[in-house]
Amino acid sequence: MSQSVDVIAELASSAAVLGSADHVLTDDQVREFVRQQLAALDLDGRSVCLVVPDGTRSSPLPLLLRAVHGALAGRVSALTAVIALGTHVAMTEEAIARHLGYDDGGLEATYPGMTVVNHEWWRPETFVELGTISAERVSELSDGLLSVPARVALNKAVVEHDVALVIGPVFPHEVVGFSGGNKYFFPGIAGQEIIDLTHWVGALITSAQIIGTLGITPVRALINEAADMIPAEKLALCVVAKSGTHDLHAVAFGSTESAWAAAAQISARTHVRYLDAPVKRVVSLIPEKYEDIWTAAKGFYKLEPVVADGGEVILYAPHVREISFVHKEIYDIGYHCRDYFVSQWDRFAGVHWGVLAHSTHLRGAGTYDEVDGERCRVQVTLCTAIPEDKVRGANLGYLSPDDVDLAAYEADPDTMVVPNAGETLFRLR
Repeated sequence: MSQSVDVIAELASSAAVLGSADHVLTDDQVREFVRQQLAALDLDGRSVCLVVPDGTRSSPLPLLLRAVHGALAGRVSALTAVIALGTHVAMTEEAIARHLGYDDGGLEATYPGMTVVNHEWWRPETFVELGTISAERVSELSDGLLSVPARVALNKAVVEHDVALVIGPVFPHEVVGFSGGNKYFFPGIAGQEIIDLTHWVGALITSAQIIGTLGITPVRALINEAADMIPAEKLALCVVAKSGTHDLHAVAFGSTESAWAAAAQISARTHVRYLDAPVKRVVSLIPEKYEDIWTAAKGFYKLEPVVADGGEVILYAPHVREISFVHKEIYDIGYHCRDYFVSQWDRFAGVHWGVLAHSTHLRGAGTYDEVDGERCRVQVTLCTAIPEDKVRGANLGYLSPDDVDLAAYEADPDTMVVPNAGETLFRLR
């Protein structure tokens, strides 16, 4: 399903790396590393576009951004930061200020001369078309899973700058294997067609199989193919965060492929925990940075591999009030396993494939046929502020937060309670 991890090791060898899986860096070490790496580059007089994560990704972004700004201010002709929303809800000015660490004086006082914009994916004028990946090439890169052409569109800010510098964390990921690197372009600031294509390829492989795969997965191969069309020079500052904190284990700098590969190797040793036996029930405690189920579903993706057949995952998120702020189609189609959609493709081919992919990722492994219907391997239960009729209408189990005793779950030998769910992947040995 993916190219050998030897390929990753070879890619990683050309990146500069500070830290390791068993190390925690100081802020001074990070700042000096960034200064040295950027000082060595010929960036004087060139324009630079920074591509940064939204609030659903954990990293000490203010530390990183201040270090980058300090190394580039006065050298580059223009500096723009684009928040890679993918198709998430836009961040408010107040949220951006917290996320990027503005001082009391605001953006100009904190990052003089820098422009910050949301990736406005809902506006067609945001994008420029870079080209098309042919159906034959899609088939080759996806191991024959799909054979359709895909137009590649990207936020025009990247194309209008000389250099694109990705800044962000790397974690195990349900669609691509490990996040980061070129994924900040696709889907981070990409057009709908390439988003749908890559997400559906991941869904056909299934989340449980691809998540935490250390290699060039078919989805990563498609993303890299699209990234090759970007005219700007592509660099990355990829970090490995200590889960649940803003501390860093490591930071890697290089091309978007080499820095990603170096960070992914460390993330594979840092963000994956192994159990000796499956568990009957998991209670995923969802942090407040995930504001809807569309993002909070990571609390399922990272736990599905260790749940026993017939078991249950409870997403405990009393703060969540919506399944999706943006993708209302999910209320119509609900959550189902991959085979449910594939076996009835004429019914669902017109739905955005990215929405279908999200549906399968949260519902997990299962089967479907016309005789026996849908049979999913595990039960998914929402314990949120979403009304019961909406939850059950989406084909998920419902549990009221008022009826939950977390202490009792923690004392139950058949239950594993996972704090800060969504970043650490759990697997069986």
